[in-house]
Amino acid sequence: MLLPDIEKLKTLVKIAAQEILLKDFGHSKFEYKDDGSVVTPADFAMQDRLETELKQHWPKHRILGEEMTEAQQRAVVQSGESYWCIDPLDGTSNYAANLPFFAVSIALIINGQQQLGLIYDPVRDEIFTAIKGQGAYLNDVKINHSEMNFAENKPIVAEIDLKRLPEKLSVKLVTENIFASQRNIGSSAIDWCWMAAGRFDIYLHGGQKLWDYAAGSLIFSEAGGYSISLDNEAVFRGQLEVRSALACYDKKLFDYWYKWIGIEKQ
Repeated sequence: MLLPDIEKLKTLVKIAAQEILLKDFGHSKFEYKDDGSVVTPADFAMQDRLETELKQHWPKHRILGEEMTEAQQRAVVQSGESYWCIDPLDGTSNYAANLPFFAVSIALIINGQQQLGLIYDPVRDEIFTAIKGQGAYLNDVKINHSEMNFAENKPIVAEIDLKRLPEKLSVKLVTENIFASQRNIGSSAIDWCWMAAGRFDIYLHGGQKLWDYAAGSLIFSEAGGYSISLDNEAVFRGQLEVRSALACYDKKLFDYWYKWIGIEKQ
């Protein structure tokens, strides 16, 4: 299978992010969508730029972007054709609030499977990439993260989005002594990448949309990580659906949390 030139993809994404996202960061206007989420002019400008360039270089692949209508997104997924899954600005609330945690996320889906993932963090100039079966890379260096040692099964840092988890699980997390420290930086794309790089030890999220996890879960998997949804299925299923996620790089710690959460085998 001949995939797009990832070096060319990296270049066009980096240039677009630097020219659009960094230029407006710190003084961007914003408004609210119907679902209550934040959107900025940079979201639309970045998506338009990526759509134009991706169609120019690789016209045979369709485009599914966060800022498209749900009907348009569903039509792409149901077509059965290959497509780019784009989040032009993941972490928009951070971006609008002048918090430096946001990224561009792109995945290439072929035959309902992730084949290529790229996430670019323009603030730190970090670009994470993965091609299925070829490992994951950070700034062209292959990620080779050896398993860490954990005391009493307590991760050093747990990246947890509490508000989207089932209430019973959220209460259990805050009342039992199960982790040493908890964070939520507000960008699913960065979450997956920082998990891949070993910066977080446990990841728990109750509801991500397709463009939030399409690239990131591939990068994490190619880095050697373990993940599963809270209903005991693969996080990515090639559908336009909201998915939960439990992820960990260390297999023993993953198994411990899997049992502690009480994920039931189907």
